[in-house]
Amino acid sequence: MLTERQGERLPQWLAAVRQDDLPSLHVLAAGNDCDREAVIAGLTLAWNSGVVEGHVNRVKMRKRQMFGRAGFSLLRKRVLSAT
Repeated sequence: MLTERQGERLPQWLAAVRQDDLPSLHVLAAGNDCDREAVIAGLTLAWNSGVVEGHVNRVKMRKRQMFGRAGFSLLRKRVLSAT
């Protein structure tokens, strides 16, 4: 399902999980029920948020490096000047 973008198979997979005796997967199945359409779209569509997550990770790293050393204004300058 993940590598071949076959999100439409998720309901059948969740039904099989519920029939098995694996309590931890039952919790996963229950969590997916809350937002099933979004999970199916995430497994099916080619869109992803990888680039955005990369930028967020970079900003968090800079923030950790500067912890206790300077204020927000310097952090802002460093984030905006970095490419």
